[in-house]
Amino acid sequence: MSTRTLASVVFAAALFATGAAQGALFRAYLASDGSDVNPCTLASPCRLLPAALAAVNSGGEIWMLDSANYNTGTVSITKSVSILAIPGAVGSIVSVGGGPGLSIATGGINVTLRNLVIVPQAGGSAGTHGIEMTGASSLTVEASRIANAAADGIHVVGTGLLRVSDTSLLNNASWGISLQNGARGVVSNSRIVGDGYGGLVAYSSAPTLTTLHVADSLISVSTYGVQAVTSDWDAASARVSVIRSTLQRNGTALASNRINLAGTTELTVSGSSIVDNDSLYYQAGPNSTLLTLGNNHMSGNGGGSGTMGTAALQ
Repeated sequence: MSTRTLASVVFAAALFATGAAQGALFRAYLASDGSDVNPCTLASPCRLLPAALAAVNSGGEIWMLDSANYNTGTVSITKSVSILAIPGAVGSIVSVGGGPGLSIATGGINVTLRNLVIVPQAGGSAGTHGIEMTGASSLTVEASRIANAAADGIHVVGTGLLRVSDTSLLNNASWGISLQNGARGVVSNSRIVGDGYGGLVAYSSAPTLTTLHVADSLISVSTYGVQAVTSDWDAASARVSVIRSTLQRNGTALASNRINLAGTTELTVSGSSIVDNDSLYYQAGPNSTLLTLGNNHMSGNGGGSGTMGTAALQ
């Protein structure tokens, strides 16, 4: 083989290796001055999330390097990935065009979002939810703000797992967080304020168990604070626990509600401050349980409907 031919082979192999690496990055980068024709590296960042998602390997990370909006329509996440804005930057995602800001419809993936802001696009056509997850996957939201969505801040349907910590869900038109038909949720150290229909709900309208655990959080200024709800199926179940949290200035602080007396609901509250709500609780008949463990501070609330029972601490 001639020297020229050997050099050409080596050069072609290097190009192939470079292309393969660019198609399977562990860490992809976005910047306000980036371009989607770039390889999404630190030296040559991309501009929008879909390009970075295409470039990053499953299980990798996407870093937003400065403050900007990083989508123009619904972003579909189909692989395990962590998406974060660096400290001091505002990584913005908008819900626009009749869809959510982020959609996770794929099963079996793990998604983490950190230090993001998810809001409607000013002057754009209305979106729906801030985040929607319908796949049987795991979603973790940390140190983020989800506000002013036309529907729910976070909407999870099916057997997915949601973890939310140190996050604000503000002034969303429907629920701050809505879990439905088998979803599981854990919310801690968060602020759920001003959401139109309610702060948090676990709802089943199918023969599934939907669960929600809330700890060390503020739920305020919503029609309902926290609600467990079932309908349509006697085998539907919803279970909620609230611990070390503050429920203040809601229409109804706590609700255990069986629509058309279908299903089984349970809501337990412990170690919490429940003050200045228009109504303390709503409890809907047999197979609907609302329990205080007797160690809550309750004052300035209106009366309740149904029965709130007391259980001893175990």
